[in-house]
Amino acid sequence: MKTIQLGQSDLHVTPICLGTMTFGEQVNEADAHAILDRSLERGVNFIDTAEMYAVPPRAETFNATEIILGNWLAKNPTARQKLVLATKVAGPSRGMPWIRGGSPDLTAADIIAACEGSLKRMKTDVIDLYQIHWPTRNVPMFGALYFDPARDNNATSMHVQLEALNTLVKAGKVRAVGLSNETPYGVHEFVRLADQHGLPKIATVQNAYCLLNRTYENGLDETMHRLGVSLLAYSPLAFGLLTGKYDASGLTGPGAPAEARIAKFESTRKQRWGRPEALAAARRYNALAIENGMTPTQLALAFCYTKWQVASTIIGVTSVAQLDEDLNAWGTTLPPELLKKIDAIRWDVRDPAL
Repeated sequence: MKTIQLGQSDLHVTPICLGTMTFGEQVNEADAHAILDRSLERGVNFIDTAEMYAVPPRAETFNATEIILGNWLAKNPTARQKLVLATKVAGPSRGMPWIRGGSPDLTAADIIAACEGSLKRMKTDVIDLYQIHWPTRNVPMFGALYFDPARDNNATSMHVQLEALNTLVKAGKVRAVGLSNETPYGVHEFVRLADQHGLPKIATVQNAYCLLNRTYENGLDETMHRLGVSLLAYSPLAFGLLTGKYDASGLTGPGAPAEARIAKFESTRKQRWGRPEALAAARRYNALAIENGMTPTQLALAFCYTKWQVASTIIGVTSVAQLDEDLNAWGTTLPPELLKKIDAIRWDVRDPAL
């Protein structure tokens, strides 16, 4: 795999990124370290985590993933120089009181303190890519359909947040900055403010992108292309719906994989991935994969791996075997006729997991 430049930063990453949000919940530390070992062995140089992880979020596992990752880096001191390490500062608490006491804001001081905490937990001197996990302002996300100006708030401005990120960059604690779960307006405004005030330019946006959620292609792709910002696509397998493992059983029926994320955690079934229409759409894509001699996983990952819009696809796994399966899907091509069939399904079902 050739490396790809992230935005206009000096970061160059593999087009597959190891996501780690399962570490500390579904994956114990020893197994997580084995996955990290294998990922490095297979040539992946990009790892993404967050202060909020593990997922689903709980007070008991807050920060757990970064700690596990830091312990692995301490055991493998030469690995750090080979890796691009990304993490995220959580946005407003969204009903999670263990995040900054349930604050509805993300201040400059919060960003700097959170970064210091991540550096300490991961036992590193610098974070290569530091991202705001979700916006502070009022914005439709995580399944919300519409923007409602009546819900606007007086939270910390993007300008102030950029200045805090600039403080971290100048201190040598962060190399590049990014966003997550953002909108076209948010990306454009962060870039405009950076240009206007000489602050760090956003290098990346990490948003959901998969066969069940292609809302990125409804304008945000043009915004980011023209502004020179790279997409990090998360949930390419739609929390497992696009692997086929729920096709026969449903999410919780007899035969459902008990240890899989949606089957195991009720909170995830209340999210966009747990909608009945999302599973119905996934079954159609999964059947299409099988009809064309592929596994559902191969089709779903190849869709992301080959899209011009995607700089790096974030894969989350719970075992070395899953990691190998996802990495082995690299190089799979989708013929034009198959892409037309994918688009035909989307025309019918649109984006059920937006």
